[in-house]
Amino acid sequence: MADLRVNVAGVEFKNPVIPASGAFGYGREYEQFYPLSKLGGISVKGTTLHERQGNPGPRIAETPAGMLNSVGLQNGGVDKFLNYELPSLMTKGTRIIANIAGSTVEECAELAGRLNGSAVDMIELNISCPNVKQGGAAFGTDCTIAGQVTRAVKDATDKPLMVKLSPNVTSITDIAKSVEANGADAVSLINTILAMRIDIKTRRPILKNNVGGLSGPAVFPIAVRMVWQVANAVNIPVVGMGGISTFEDAIEMMMAGASAIQIGAAIFSNPYAPIEIIDGMNKWCDQNGVKSISEIVGTVNPF
Repeated sequence: MADLRVNVAGVEFKNPVIPASGAFGYGREYEQFYPLSKLGGISVKGTTLHERQGNPGPRIAETPAGMLNSVGLQNGGVDKFLNYELPSLMTKGTRIIANIAGSTVEECAELAGRLNGSAVDMIELNISCPNVKQGGAAFGTDCTIAGQVTRAVKDATDKPLMVKLSPNVTSITDIAKSVEANGADAVSLINTILAMRIDIKTRRPILKNNVGGLSGPAVFPIAVRMVWQVANAVNIPVVGMGGISTFEDAIEMMMAGASAIQIGAAIFSNPYAPIEIIDGMNKWCDQNGVKSISEIVGTVNPF
């Protein structure tokens, strides 16, 4: 058996496989399939300062080799997370990552402060959300604003901070370097790619919100490219995600430079995907003489 342990920003995970925020909820529905302790960690459903109902439906649409979602961060708010969800999660024997999102820099910082005294192992800051004080543009599309929100959150917490990057930018490496310079301990990428479907019978978008985030196998090559670029541009750990469906995908993503990986859309069609990926990585390591999975991180040899 290979050593699947990985270290991300000082947090040790028993293996590199983490269900992504929004895809796994709080894990409750998946316990009927396997113990959550088998997972490296869980990035829980995005948490906001106050309860959010999310976007009106339809807010999910299928696409070739993927799916669109425009859920709109539906969640019970930070108080419900701290008082109801987190106590249960901390009994599951795995690392817990709190994913947070806010509409202003101040909201994001307040959320981090509220979580600072909690038992979560790490905070993941979603900077793909609209910044209402800056005309609605996402925090993660501007280097200066991405840096500002990262610095404010870092100053509000002692927890390791991972910043989740948006792919909907001209240069994701510039955003990554900005958040690194402002205190990020790690980055995770990619978040979903802005996309759209149209019903040709009604001539209306399928999603009520008109556009949504594309995830699934279709985005995997884009995610690999961006992870490789970012891993070669920063000196902090990178957690890779975006279309990972198999253990081969996970190994490819780690060779591109990811220290750990997150699984999203694949879980909807195959709830066992994280476990199959862990088992597959183990067998691959044994078959290829790899003693520790961390040995393969960033080992791609570009032409």
